[in-house]
Amino acid sequence: MADYVRLVRDDGLQQDPWLRVHARLGAVIVKVAPASMVVSGSLAEWRQWTGLPLDQDGEVIVPGALVPVSVSRSYDRVVYVEPNLCMQHDLRSLA
Repeated sequence: MADYVRLVRDDGLQQDPWLRVHARLGAVIVKVAPASMVVSGSLAEWRQWTGLPLDQDGEVIVPGALVPVSVSRSYDRVVYVEPNLCMQHDLRSLA
């Protein structure tokens, strides 16, 4: 995520459209939240949720997810750790 937020266009605004919306409203980046959301479940749960076989250990790409999931067959565990970004708005400027 830290690398992603550094991606900017020629006009100096971030490539990400939602970040541009906030930047145009005057928001500034405060920090990256590396583990904003964590979803942990068994192989069976993740197979049901995603329809994927999840038959190999390591990182697996899940369509629609921001980051790969981490699969451990020996621990019967799949973990998704999604990063996010904290931006601060000056609420006085929005009034």
